[in-house]
Amino acid sequence: MAENENNQAPEAGAAQDASQPQAGMVTQYVKDLSFENPNAPASLQNNGAAAPAIDVNVNVGVRQMNEEMYEVELKISAKATTKTQDDQSMTAFVVELAYGGLFGVRNVPEEALKTFLLIQAPMLMFPFARRVIADATRDGGFPPLMLDPINFEALYQAQQAQAGAASEPVGGSDDAPQPINLN
Repeated sequence: MAENENNQAPEAGAAQDASQPQAGMVTQYVKDLSFENPNAPASLQNNGAAAPAIDVNVNVGVRQMNEEMYEVELKISAKATTKTQDDQSMTAFVVELAYGGLFGVRNVPEEALKTFLLIQAPMLMFPFARRVIADATRDGGFPPLMLDPINFEALYQAQQAQAGAASEPVGGSDDAPQPINLN
């Protein structure tokens, strides 16, 4: 009897589904990828030196394509520096990735739309962007750079608090978010 009730529920709710909030990833893609190894081959000769210092920055941008389509762009940059034998700083590598995702959104309330596009969408995209970064550093001759998971909700809230603390916002605060340093 329970199976019969479950089979009938979707038919009764089918008309309501058209007005329910819907969001989904249509596609994802590498927009721009840059890997620089400016001091090769010296940067590839570790010679027992300490692990490189890695500075990682993350930025999320959103662009509306049409009424129901948004492009979310996840920008990740990482710069690794090491110390030479004479204690000079040397750039080991620089990797920059602009990773895009196209999201279809329908019937999502305006207040939920911004948080979806700046928190949930980059969270869905991050594992794929992380793999691209890891592959690029590995292919450049270094161990793969495995970025730690990012809490996009905490970063969004910190950015909102920082924007609220600014006394005189310049331009629209809803424009491009500022880069976030993960160190």
